[in-house]
Amino acid sequence: MERLSPEEALEYLKRGTVDIVEEEELLAKLKRSAETGIPLRVKAGFDPTAPDLHLGHTVLLRKMRHFQDLGHEVYFLIGDFTAMIGDPSGRSETRPPLTREQVLENARTYADQVFKILDPQKTRVVFNSHWMRELSAEDFIRLCAKYTVARMLEREDFKKRFESGRAIYIHELIYPLIQAYDSVALKADVELGGTDQLFNLLVGREIQREYGQEPQVILTVPILEGLDGVQKMSKSLGNYVGITEPPGEMFGKLMSISDDLMWRYYELLTDLPLAEIESLKRAVAEGREHPKEVKKRLALLIVSQFHSEAAAREAAEEFERVFSRREIPREVPEIRTGSGKIWLPGLLKETGLVRSTSEGKRLVAQGAIRFVEGQTIREENLDLPPGEYHLRIGKKRFLKLVITS
Repeated sequence: MERLSPEEALEYLKRGTVDIVEEEELLAKLKRSAETGIPLRVKAGFDPTAPDLHLGHTVLLRKMRHFQDLGHEVYFLIGDFTAMIGDPSGRSETRPPLTREQVLENARTYADQVFKILDPQKTRVVFNSHWMRELSAEDFIRLCAKYTVARMLEREDFKKRFESGRAIYIHELIYPLIQAYDSVALKADVELGGTDQLFNLLVGREIQREYGQEPQVILTVPILEGLDGVQKMSKSLGNYVGITEPPGEMFGKLMSISDDLMWRYYELLTDLPLAEIESLKRAVAEGREHPKEVKKRLALLIVSQFHSEAAAREAAEEFERVFSRREIPREVPEIRTGSGKIWLPGLLKETGLVRSTSEGKRLVAQGAIRFVEGQTIREENLDLPPGEYHLRIGKKRFLKLVITS
């Protein structure tokens, strides 16, 4: 990108942020970097508690990329040490610990995934076990002596648990100190995190001062709502879009979001200028643009980021064929049989389109299975003459049934 003044760089970085602590300090760091030619050291930590990243994670990754666009150095910190403790942020109960084997298996795929957004040439992937395992017991006690229990209990989730008599374990109190020490080890100028990480990031500023370092500036980004538009995007809640999912699946999921949520995704998941987003919003409000077409543009932009423009266009065409023109997809499961006498719930389970025959029975009873040509199937038992039949199960599942004799 073109060279920006420190003031312009600050405005560029502010897009999509919630907190900046402190903005004046960030401007001063940007000015010093411009004068000396020394890039800022920008840190963001990810505990590998699950193997796959989703669009919610990319809000933070995209902010890291913005720093890279300005010439700064990003440290993608894999918290293999902290993941075995479990971040208590936002938790009303103690997070179950992971084994080292689980952590390493989850971390294994992270590098390939993050480079779909980050510039590999400006990214340093580091593991916090590298320095945490080098700390002696004495070093660790000295670290713990730099913060008080009273300050730690000011944190909202700890405060609620303490007041309600729910357990808070010592290792949970130590977690923010370890995350803070990561900033000391890396001599971080800036640390990024979600809004739920603000307390931990603030501890990092204080611990850096205790170790004689200039405190890091903090930038927090919003927690992205999932496809339901209510709860945060999460694989466990099933409201997520994984960044390694096939283009067609990503496109279909993005087309399912509400019109209101679409604008938040535009702002946080694309680089479309804010003025252009506002223009699109006005056009939809005034009836000059159809929301579906604007949403399709959003889906094309996002799918292109993780695959290619060609793959995104193909996914859009497939979506139009299946959901607008009510045609069958190019690729559907196919099953061949020599008999036209079929028990439909068993067939659906056999092909993996339903988890159980009970689910198959329920779908038949609900009238959710029909021939693509239009006739709804009301009976579990079919007796069909030889030929090809295309079945639609719900809105998104299809089956090609070939009866040979």
